[in-house]
Amino acid sequence: MTKCGDETRNAALLSSGSEKFTAKMFTETAIKNQGKSFVISAFSVLTPLAQLSLASEGNTHDELVQALGSPDDQTTKSIFQHMNSKLKSVKGVELKMASKIYIADDYSINDEYAAVSRETFQSDIGNVDFRKSIQTAGKINAWVENQTNHRIKDLVDPNSLSADTKAVLVNTIYFKGCWKFPFQRNLTRNRDFHVPQEKTIKVPTMYTKGSYLYSENEELDAQLLEIPYDGDESAFIIILPNKVDGVTELVNKLKHPSALTNALQSMSHFEVEAYIPKFKIETTTNLKEILPKVGVKEIFDSSRANLTKLIRNQKDLYISEATQKAFIEINEEGAEAAAGNSKNIFNTLQFS
Repeated sequence: MTKCGDETRNAALLSSGSEKFTAKMFTETAIKNQGKSFVISAFSVLTPLAQLSLASEGNTHDELVQALGSPDDQTTKSIFQHMNSKLKSVKGVELKMASKIYIADDYSINDEYAAVSRETFQSDIGNVDFRKSIQTAGKINAWVENQTNHRIKDLVDPNSLSADTKAVLVNTIYFKGCWKFPFQRNLTRNRDFHVPQEKTIKVPTMYTKGSYLYSENEELDAQLLEIPYDGDESAFIIILPNKVDGVTELVNKLKHPSALTNALQSMSHFEVEAYIPKFKIETTTNLKEILPKVGVKEIFDSSRANLTKLIRNQKDLYISEATQKAFIEINEEGAEAAAGNSKNIFNTLQFS
C-alpha cells in the first residue's frame, strides 16, 4: 500500500473509531448527568487508551484495541502518529495535545515501551516521589495547567497519590479558535432560555445573520447549524432539538454513530438568523465509572488487568483512578476548550 493509501486508511480508521467511541461515551455521560449541562472530550480519552493498549497483553489488550477500533498494535501506532501530525497542521486555530507519564522514583519504564510512547504520542516521561503527594500533585497539575493555557486546574488530587502509586499517565488537549465571522458584541442581549420546558431564564445571547451550513433533520427531529472557525478547516456544530423538552430524545438518537454522520451530510448553505447563548462549562468526569460501560473494564480490575509492558519487572498493575476535567467557553470571538485526563497505576501485590 502506498503512503497516500496508508494515510487514507489511518484517517478512516481514526474517524470510525472516534465516532463510535464518542457516541458511546457521550450517551453514558449524559445518563450520569441527566438534567445538567456538561462537557466531555471523548476524543482526548482515545490517546491514553491507545497508550495503555501498547502496554497491555491478553484480554486487556483486546478490550482496548476494540474500543479504539484498531485491528492491531502497528495500526494503532500509525493511526496516532497520523493524528498528531494532522492536529499540528489544522489552519486558523490553536490545537494541541500533550502526554506525559510519571513513574515512581524507584521504578523504571520499560525501554521498548518508552521508545514507542515517545515516537507515537510524543509522550514525556519523568520520575517523581509519590510519597510526597502534595508536592508531586502540584508538579503534575502545573504541567497540565501549562499545556491547557491554565484552563484545567487541580486535575490530580494529592489524596489519590501514595507510596503505592507506581505511575500516573496524564493526557491533555487544548483548542482555541476564532469564528470566521465574529459575532458583534453590541447585538448580544439577554434572551429567554428554557431549563427545562416549564422554566425560563434570561441568558446573554449572541445574534448573527448570514450564509451557513444548516439543515432541519427529520431523523433527529432537530436543527443543525455549522459555524466555521477562521481557516475553514474546523467548525462548531450546534444540534437543537425541535421540541423544548426534546434533549433526552435527541441524546437517545445520537447513541447511534451513523445518526450524526448522516445528519451532517444533509447540510446545505442557507441564509440563517441564529441566536446562540454565551456559556462557560467545566465538568469533572469519573472515567472509572464511564469506561466500563463502553467496554473498557479489565484495566480497572486488580485481578485481571494485564499491563506487563509498562514498568520494568512489574507485572500486576491496574488502573485505580481515571479522571477527566473538561472546559469550554463560547463567546463573540470564538471558542476555547480544554480537557485533561489522568490515570493512576498501582501494583496490586501491595494490596493483597
